[in-house]
Amino acid sequence: MTVSQEISEIRRRLAGVYDPRELQAVIYLIFSYVKGWSRVDVFMNEGKELSDFSKKEIDSIVDRLLLGEPIQYITGEARFYGMDFKVRPGVLIPRPETAELVDWIVDDNRRDDLSVLDIGTGSGCIAIALDRTLPFASVTAVDFSDTALAVAEENARLLKAKVKFLKADMYSWMPAAGSLDIVVSNPPYIAPDEEEAMEVRVKDFEPREALFVDGADPIRPYRRISDIARQGLRPGGALYLELNPRFADEIRKMLVADGWHDVELRLDSYGKKRMMKACI
Repeated sequence: MTVSQEISEIRRRLAGVYDPRELQAVIYLIFSYVKGWSRVDVFMNEGKELSDFSKKEIDSIVDRLLLGEPIQYITGEARFYGMDFKVRPGVLIPRPETAELVDWIVDDNRRDDLSVLDIGTGSGCIAIALDRTLPFASVTAVDFSDTALAVAEENARLLKAKVKFLKADMYSWMPAAGSLDIVVSNPPYIAPDEEEAMEVRVKDFEPREALFVDGADPIRPYRRISDIARQGLRPGGALYLELNPRFADEIRKMLVADGWHDVELRLDSYGKKRMMKACI
């Protein structure tokens, strides 16, 4: 079987799992993982025969994808902010909309030597992207998950980022008063009643504690993050949040009631209420 024929077979088998654009990206990831090929390599080798070993490996990956397993957990990597991050089960896979939040922070903050706190760092993607992008920033990242912190520390080492990682439960931990310029967080924000409509590869494979909130108080994480940020930020500091569009208005009202000013909501590239900034 040629590479081109194998690609057609992958498309046939996964047609009901991914939309066409996403499927094409998955195909490139499969060949990068199995053969070490770039997108150009895939195109240049379409007419070549695929070895039995490679075909068997690709078919095995497709079998796993049909069960809903995320391609990022199979390959062990996820692309974020122009960098390859290690990921594995137990760690949330970085999302494109989170990169838009990082863009906002970078665009707003051009001066040197900023002190940054990332709450619930997961793979470390936000903290590492900010450390690599903001000039001479001092970045601290906290998480309560040993699995997440191990992956985040590995990513920082591989990507040469100088992030300080701390194991902490945000509901019992506080930073030093007035020690920060920026607080950022992408906390759990999916309500339990939204689970049924979610894709299998998210709800059945990614860590539930990084996805779901208590349905009785879905903005509880934001209330706590507001408390942390109000203590930790210096005058003139800012809080940046990723959020569930469904709760955007409620979060805005909570922040205003907490004394934040210049509360700003931004849409993501899909037109959804996804990001919020508040100033101290």
